Amino acid sequence: AGRSSSIKYPSVGLVTGISRKVPRRWGGLPGFLYLAKVGAFILLVLALGRPKWRKDTTTDQDSSGIDIVLALDLSGSMWAHDFKVKNKETDRLTVVKQVVEDFIESRPDDRIGIVAFSGAPYLVSPLTLNHDWVQENLERLKIGSIPEQGTAIGSAIGMAVNRLNKQKSKSRIIVLLTDGANNVGQIEPVQSAEAAAAFGIKIYAIGAGEGGLVPFPYLNRDGTPRRKANGEIILGKSDSDIDLETLQKIADLTGGKSYHAKDTRALTRIYKEIDELEKSE
Repeated sequence: AGRSSSIKYPSVGLVTGISRKVPRRWGGLPGFLYLAKVGAFILLVLALGRPKWRKDTTTDQDSSGIDIVLALDLSGSMWAHDFKVKNKETDRLTVVKQVVEDFIESRPDDRIGIVAFSGAPYLVSPLTLNHDWVQENLERLKIGSIPEQGTAIGSAIGMAVNRLNKQKSKSRIIVLLTDGANNVGQIEPVQSAEAAAAFGIKIYAIGAGEGGLVPFPYLNRDGTPRRKANGEIILGKSDSDIDLETLQKIADLTGGKSYHAKDTRALTRIYKEIDELEKSE
């Protein structure tokens, strides 16, 4: 007789019962249900990913090939409220930003940069086709964000020229907007304009706002306007001095054009005219 089994069962029926209680399952589900669940999950992931199939295509697009630097004045005089939006007196910078935003949107194929200036110039955005980035930086501009006081028009033009002089585009222009006269900086506006002309860079010069006494807010020590309890800005009067003669010389030296925007409608029309003048395919 051979060796006996290591486990003895009193009845074969007990073993048979155990074997019936072990179904062939994966993860607690019958095999085919488990596979169906996995397949449905995969299809859900693919659907959420929103896959797209695209044929290889070639698109011809006209491009103007123009590089534009927008030079914007952020000096304290831009608080003057001689522009109106929906018949409400509004500060100059708020209106300028709205008009410039539309100008940028109208030129999707041009590289655009921004130089802001007060007592010194600062590069806000380099020349780029990423206009969303340009618009975001435009929105951040505030009066008083440049610590240096004054209006350095010559230095601002000089910085804009430096951003453009090495570009090989068909046309290179500076759209300069200021509401004052050059009173600080190491270079005069006319000298900067002569440098721009030497590099073939055209300047469109815009004087913003009325001359003489204009509505102007009373300012706190931090440079912000004083407000009433309801948030309304308290306005007084202040003298506005725009050097239109120098702006004319700047434009003439570079083959550009000078403008005087006395109100919101005029400012909008000026930027539209510049947009139309600087079109090339």
